[in-house]
Amino acid sequence: MRKRKAKSGESEKGKSGKKLPVMGFYSYLGNYKSTFYPALVALFITAGLSLAFPFFLSQLIGGVKFGEAEMLDVERVTEGINRTVLTLIAVLALQAFVSYWRVRGFIKAGESALNDIRREVFSHLVHLPMNFYEKSRAGELSGRVAADLSVLRETLLTTVPQMIRQTVILIGGLVFIFVTSWKLALFMLAIIPVVVLAVAFFGRKVRGYSKSAQDSLAASSIVIEESTQGISEVKSFRNETFEENRYEESLSEYLSVVLKGAKARAAFIAFIIFVLFGTISVVAWFGAGMLARAEITQQGFVAFILFSVFVGASLGSFPEIVSQVQKANGATERLREILDEKPEDEGGSESHEVEGRLAAKEIRFAYPSRPDVEVIKGLSFDVAAGEKVAFVGPSGGGKSTLFALLQRFHEVTGGELSLDGKLLTDWSLEDLRSAIAVVPQDVHLFGGTIAENIAYGKPGASQEEIEHAAREANAADFIEGFPEKYEAVVGPRGMRLSGGQRQRIAIARAILADPKILMLDEATSALDSESERLVQEALEKLMQGRTSLIIAHRLGTVRTCDRIHVLSGGQIVESGSHDELLAANGTYRLLAETQLL
Repeated sequence: MRKRKAKSGESEKGKSGKKLPVMGFYSYLGNYKSTFYPALVALFITAGLSLAFPFFLSQLIGGVKFGEAEMLDVERVTEGINRTVLTLIAVLALQAFVSYWRVRGFIKAGESALNDIRREVFSHLVHLPMNFYEKSRAGELSGRVAADLSVLRETLLTTVPQMIRQTVILIGGLVFIFVTSWKLALFMLAIIPVVVLAVAFFGRKVRGYSKSAQDSLAASSIVIEESTQGISEVKSFRNETFEENRYEESLSEYLSVVLKGAKARAAFIAFIIFVLFGTISVVAWFGAGMLARAEITQQGFVAFILFSVFVGASLGSFPEIVSQVQKANGATERLREILDEKPEDEGGSESHEVEGRLAAKEIRFAYPSRPDVEVIKGLSFDVAAGEKVAFVGPSGGGKSTLFALLQRFHEVTGGELSLDGKLLTDWSLEDLRSAIAVVPQDVHLFGGTIAENIAYGKPGASQEEIEHAAREANAADFIEGFPEKYEAVVGPRGMRLSGGQRQRIAIARAILADPKILMLDEATSALDSESERLVQEALEKLMQGRTSLIIAHRLGTVRTCDRIHVLSGGQIVESGSHDELLAANGTYRLLAETQLL
């Protein structure tokens, strides 16, 4: 029985819990402390060194008192300003050097943390039950995750460093301002409570609009994915214009939400600009009066104005920072919604060898979306190891649902399903699904090479194993007819191959998986007679020595089965061999007469 191997490239270092923690994605940086913490220290250093610019600049500008130039020792003043500017240049050089390592460290830690988040979200997605995917659209999920992670990337690599930098400048600038003139400082700081309240008020609105915008953008991604995946249907029905209109509607909705959010952000930024620069102007007026009354020195006044400009610029940057952080929080909440979804119950932990005996005892099932409508109603049957059993009957009888229950895509709502005398829920999903291979009617191939698609049944299979499986599946002839042979690309969903070729790739995949139980779901119903013959020959080889369950509408394909169950309305209405059921003059005979006679 095959086992799935963990990917060798998976980083143990980057692993974390199954939920985004309360601190959100920021905590993922803790997995890279040796890189992130030095970069964080470097960030504080460079932010602190930024304050050297207004300090030394105030010495250069305010070092010479107006109206007293004729009384100064020019040589001494020149020496002083030369020393000041050289010191400033040295500080700026140090800042540039530290900034280089800070940027490298932040990018390395940030991108690594983002990869951890991507890995965790994807890992969680593939372990979610089928119920989740039945209520979610694939385009919405992929667009949603991509858009949200894009917001997180921008925040982590740009906004967070900017927020720390501006905070250091703000606090450091305030300290210098208080040292220079506590009276002017208090006068200027009187405005801060108003700014803080405005940030809180507008920030909440911006966050709501950002979340709605992300939802609308994800909805537009659905249209693109569904249209491109179903492009043949779009063109067959000449619905290009219809899809264009559908996409236009989703974009219009997105634009409407964005513009509403833009109004709130624009009002916030306009308010901040008016308040901050208005405050600086009033402070300069108040300080000029103090200078005239000799309550502050000229150099002190110049330093105060320069530091006030730096503090004002820092405060002015916070609206955009808060807006981006709010967007990131919204994206984090949306990702957390996915991670909060309960994954599949893995079942038992012990590994067991599978013989292939299956049994159903009065099983019942209703889909969670329609709990009042039972699809399976008291179904019972036994399948011996190595036996070939078919399930036939009209559409909607519960055949495909039964296959889903046997793979535990859903859990029965009543009765018991067992494998080798042991309830399916007592088997681990690893053991259960490793024992089963399915050849469906609509084969899904991934957009890689033929070899990669065959090897999906046994990741890591050798080229010899892949080619042997292809020969057993009657696929080697057409594969070797391609110039690239096994390296030929199948295209999205296998569109470059015919239906019969895709079926034989699926059979080769199942052969490579070497299952104990084989499920064939209408595996030949959509094929021409020649393709059906080749596929049927391959299936006969595949079924030898395995427990085989077959769903078929073409009754000619089930004549040789050991037993045939006729399903109708979620119940078995007839059972027996082909000849026995024909003699019974019931539903099976009626189906057979419409096809064979």
